[in-house]
Amino acid sequence: MEGLVRACAEALEGIRAEGLLKGERPIASPQGARVRLADGREAVNLCANNYLGLADHPDLVAAAHAALDSHGLGMASVRFICGTSDLHRELERGLAGFLGAEDAILFPSCFDANTGLFEAVLGDEDAVVSDALNHASIIDGVRLCKARRYRYANNDAGELEARLKEAADAKHRLVVTDGVFSMDGTVADLPAIVALCEAYDALLVVDDSHAVGFMGPDGSGTPAHHGLKGRVPVTTGTFGKALGGAAGGYVAGPGPIVGLLRQRARPYLFSNALPPAVAAATLKALDLVAAGAAARERLHANAARFRAGLEGAGFDLVPGSHPIVPVMVGDAAKAGALAGALMDKGVYVTAFSFPVVPKGRARIRTQMSAALTTDDLDRAIVAFEEAGRDLGILG
Repeated sequence: MEGLVRACAEALEGIRAEGLLKGERPIASPQGARVRLADGREAVNLCANNYLGLADHPDLVAAAHAALDSHGLGMASVRFICGTSDLHRELERGLAGFLGAEDAILFPSCFDANTGLFEAVLGDEDAVVSDALNHASIIDGVRLCKARRYRYANNDAGELEARLKEAADAKHRLVVTDGVFSMDGTVADLPAIVALCEAYDALLVVDDSHAVGFMGPDGSGTPAHHGLKGRVPVTTGTFGKALGGAAGGYVAGPGPIVGLLRQRARPYLFSNALPPAVAAATLKALDLVAAGAAARERLHANAARFRAGLEGAGFDLVPGSHPIVPVMVGDAAKAGALAGALMDKGVYVTAFSFPVVPKGRARIRTQMSAALTTDDLDRAIVAFEEAGRDLGILG
């Protein structure tokens, strides 16, 4: 035992020496456009997935309080053992309707949804084809299944078609992609992917965690954004981002697939059910999204303003229009120093480095929120420019 503990300590020291140690800053306020740290400092918050600013919305808080009073803290077991809350089924039906699916099933997180999906529906005669930059939860989920595994270069329709041809002898083919690739804010080329899946009789799964709530005319995600709602058979996603920022995930799709997940998906069968208060708050979030075109417009306007400001200052950004705005630095230690300097200036950001992103591709991944004001954004742009010049990142 002592040898393993010592090896872990040495690994940690190596991570620290490379400048890759990831710290955690305690905050002592609700998640919002501005947060108060445990040491009393206040900062403009540019690193939460709180796209629509709903994480501290009073209507969601009130819905959660009401559910605590009516349904208690939790279910104390899994749904097939202890019973399923009426709020669970109401949320599943509401979510399916919002996404244009036959049915939906709730999980404790989208990570659990993705790790439970592939093992439950694919066998050793099947094949799964996955984008090279898919989220870690998809990678882990694919590893757990017995199907033959193929990978194609990020958003490369030509490579995807080549992989589908290689898998032509499989009994069933499944293609899986992120709707939005979270480290870059790049939107998947769903028109090309859908066309290939339909041509090669492959089931398409899209993880839409960084899109549901604010992309598409109705906020229902990347299929709607591309005019393809109803042509993406299965989607997965989270309630921990735009839909309130609490917890929980889902799979939405054809009734038989959802039904089989209720029988076979291990994270569903062996994890406590989602707390009723989270289900109630998420239902309220869906109501707000349905009436929330103004918040979506504000979010996208904030992203455009912030991108223009940073580009004008001379920063290297990953191109795009998504509310994820990655500021490329390259060197991990320098990215960490930039994050620290910005925190000193009252702007809360996080440096991303290996293994979260490839070596040499360290960055500050900023994320916009509808709750940010133009004053917040302009203050952050000035802080970025000052810190960038002080550290020699800008000329």
